[in-house]
Amino acid sequence: MRHLLSIEDLDRADVERILDRARAFTEVSEREIKKVPALRGRRVLNLFYEASTRTRSSFELAAKTLSAEVINFVSSGSSVEKGESLKDTVQTLSAYRPDLIVVRTPHVGAAGLVARWTPAGVVNAGDGKHEHPTQALLDVHTLRERLGTLDGLDIWIVGDVLHSRVARSNVLAFQMMGARVTVCGPPTLIPRGFEALGCAVEHTLDRLGEADVVYALRMQHERMTDSFVPSLREYAAVYQIDGRRLGPRQVLMHPGPVNRGVELSAEVIDSPQALIGQQVAAGVVVRMAVLYELLAGRASGDRAPTTRAGGMEYA
Repeated sequence: MRHLLSIEDLDRADVERILDRARAFTEVSEREIKKVPALRGRRVLNLFYEASTRTRSSFELAAKTLSAEVINFVSSGSSVEKGESLKDTVQTLSAYRPDLIVVRTPHVGAAGLVARWTPAGVVNAGDGKHEHPTQALLDVHTLRERLGTLDGLDIWIVGDVLHSRVARSNVLAFQMMGARVTVCGPPTLIPRGFEALGCAVEHTLDRLGEADVVYALRMQHERMTDSFVPSLREYAAVYQIDGRRLGPRQVLMHPGPVNRGVELSAEVIDSPQALIGQQVAAGVVVRMAVLYELLAGRASGDRAPTTRAGGMEYA
């Protein structure tokens, strides 16, 4: 595998291999000295055209933990403000000979274009409201660590599905791993024909109690150009996940950042059922596994790192 542009680039065996590797990398993240030489001599470029805390920092930590060189590029303060195109920026930065480019842009399909413009491998860290494959992988990893398997689970994804790149990738990934997925939200925030992905669609939370996992999505104000809901207060009254709606056996997820008091109430964010902190922690080890897969997996015969009493071993 050269690029990771979509969760559809993977099959179940690929996902399980990457996440088994992420589990092995967890030992590294728990060390006093968090460093292994797996990608020494490799160069990773983080190319971010949108604001990001979790994704950008976890990719940077993942690459540095694997001993790769890291170059961080943000559009603010760069030649992009002078009108330089994405293609020219990619071709300019490719002169630095990166081995892999992690790209986030507000434009659907941009990661695929970047892959055509550079000899480096490319990871899609979010392209508009299209996909976010590594978020889906870390969410699957979080659920596997908590529940053991996704086979037979009922997962409800609630909220702003229309503007969410997480929703599409997660629907595909959760179903690939054996779960049944329902998306729920106001009709204005569910894309027409979304059922074609194989999920069910609901417009009320009346059957939310059937879910094993409740995955709330952020209301993405920055992507909304029209009035999709009358007001955030009215949205919260109908779709907010709070202590009345979240059952004691259910677990709760959210990709972050959370709009407290909108999609989630404070009581459930801070409850033992919430896996939000675990999702953030999973971001580093899963992205380590993705970088290893793309840059070292094939070269080492696709053999995962092994854990010994003295630490990690690599080919």
